Amino acid sequence: MTPINGEEEVVELCRDLIRIDTTNAGDNAGPGEREAAEYVAAKLSEVGLEPVILESDTRRASVIARIEGTDPDRDALLLHGHLDVVPFDAADWRYHPLSGEIAEGCVWGRGAVDMKDMDAMILAVVRQRLSEGRRPPRDVVLAFTADEEAGGRYGAQWLVDKHPELFEGCTEAIGEVGGFSVTIDGRERLYLIEAAEKGIAWMRLSATGRAGHGSMLNDENAVTEIAEAVARLGRYEWPVRLTPTVRAFFAEVFGREVTAEEAESLVASLGPLARMVGATLRNTVNPTMLQAGYKANVIPQTATAHVDGRFLPGHEEEFFATVDELLGPNVTREFVYHDIAVESPFEGPLVQAISDALRAEDPTARAVPYTLSGGTDLKAFSRLGIRGFGFTPLRLPPELDFAGMFHGVDERVPVDSLRFGVRVLDRFLDYS
Repeated sequence: MTPINGEEEVVELCRDLIRIDTTNAGDNAGPGEREAAEYVAAKLSEVGLEPVILESDTRRASVIARIEGTDPDRDALLLHGHLDVVPFDAADWRYHPLSGEIAEGCVWGRGAVDMKDMDAMILAVVRQRLSEGRRPPRDVVLAFTADEEAGGRYGAQWLVDKHPELFEGCTEAIGEVGGFSVTIDGRERLYLIEAAEKGIAWMRLSATGRAGHGSMLNDENAVTEIAEAVARLGRYEWPVRLTPTVRAFFAEVFGREVTAEEAESLVASLGPLARMVGATLRNTVNPTMLQAGYKANVIPQTATAHVDGRFLPGHEEEFFATVDELLGPNVTREFVYHDIAVESPFEGPLVQAISDALRAEDPTARAVPYTLSGGTDLKAFSRLGIRGFGFTPLRLPPELDFAGMFHGVDERVPVDSLRFGVRVLDRFLDYS
C-alpha cells in the first residue's frame, strides 16, 4: 500500500465532507447522513478496515470500525465524531456553506468547526497510520455518528441501546468540543479540554385557564399564567456554583483558588472566552418559544411555552426544585428532551497523553480543563461506563473567534490548524 500523507489529505477530506449535505433540523426530514457515512466507510475500507454502516431510520446512518492494537490486554479507546450539521441560511454567508471553499487560509462551510474538521482529522490520521503499517498501542474504535445535533436519538443513543457490543472494551474516549487554543493577554496559549458537560432539560410548559370573551374580566387567564411563569424563569438570577472542573479551570488560568464571589468578574477579563466559561458558573433557563390563542378577542383555555434549561454536574436536583418553585402551582412542565450532565476528573494517563501530544507540537501549550455549556455524544457513551474528553486539537490564530462560529455564520477552520491537528492526534494515539 502506498503511504498516505495525512497532513496533505486532511484538507480535501474536510472539504469533501462539507460538500455532502447532512443538515439536521431535528425533525428527521432532512437529507440524513447516509451519503457521508458511505464516503467515510469507503475511505476506511481503502486502508484495510471493515467498517459497518448502521441505519437507525431511513438515511440516518452511523459508521463504526475497530482498529486492533498491538497490546490485546489493554482497554480500548473510542474516537467519535458526528456527521450531521445544523441548518443554515446561505444568504448570510460570505461563501456558500456547502462549498468547502478555501479562502483566507481557511476551509469554509457548515461543519468546518462542528465537526467535520475532526471527522477529517480522524480519517487522515487513521489512513496515514494504516498505510504505513502502524497500529496503535491499544484497540481503537472509530464512531462517526448521526443525529448529534438533535440529541443523538438516531445516532449515539441508538447505537448504545441497540449495538453496545461494538464498543466492547472501550473505557475512554475523545471527541468534541475541546482541544482548540485560546490566547490570553496576547501571549499565553491555552488549549481548552472539555472535561465536563452541563445537563440538558428542554421543557414544554403548560397553563390551563377559563376560556372567554376578550372584553370581559377573567382572573383565570392561561396567557397571563404562562407569561408570568416564563418571566420568573427568564429573569431569575441563578447562584454561582463552582464545580470541580470550573475550579480547576480557574486554578490553571489564574494560578490560584477562586471564590464564587469573584468568579464572574474574573470571567469578564477573559475576552471572547467569557461567553463559553460564563455559562458554566451556574444553572440556566432561557425561554425560547411562546404559543397561545387563535383570535384577538378570544381568551384561550390553554397557553404553552418552551424553555431551554441547562444544569451543572451535581446540581440537577437543585435545578428542578428551583424551576418548580418559579413555575408556581398553575403551570406544569414536561420534557421535550432531557439528558444527564457528565464530568471526569482531569487526571490520569489519558490526560497526560493529551498534554504530551500538544506540547510535542506546540512547546508552549498548556492543556486546561473546562465545562461545556452544551452537550455532545459523550453523554450517550458515558452510559457504557466510558470516560471521555473533548479533544479536537487545533492551534488557532489569536484573532479568530472560534467559539462564536459554533452554529454561527461563516463557519471556517484554518488549513494550518487542520494539519496541526493531524500531527497531534497521531502523537496522541502513540502516547495513549
